[in-house]
Amino acid sequence: QVQLQESGPGLVKPSQTLSLTCTVSGGSITTTYYYWHWIRQPPGKGLEWMGAIAYEGTDFYSPSLKSRTSISRDTSKNQFSLQLSSVTPEDTAIYYCARNLGGSSWSSFGSWGQGTRVTVSS
Repeated sequence: QVQLQESGPGLVKPSQTLSLTCTVSGGSITTTYYYWHWIRQPPGKGLEWMGAIAYEGTDFYSPSLKSRTSISRDTSKNQFSLQLSSVTPEDTAIYYCARNLGGSSWSSFGSWGQGTRVTVSS
């Protein structure tokens, strides 16, 4: 059973960079053909796909967030990370990491982290 765990600061100041890490256990982030995603849910809103990194290292981003988002990985630690720059209070959300084998439906994400709440406030 693969397990995903988000970690990082729960409070970020406006204009700073939000950095989160997803630690994966029970499976390798390099295993064919899995994709590793970051997804967020602002208060009162639906889930928003942010981006992903593939098993071979290719990264993909939502067009609305591409200019501010970077996803990377550390295969030696079996971790992948999210950086979201120039944050504003609108970036306040619960942030999730998740895994699928491709596709764009929410039902395709068979494994999720528990989520971590991030507040952007001064």
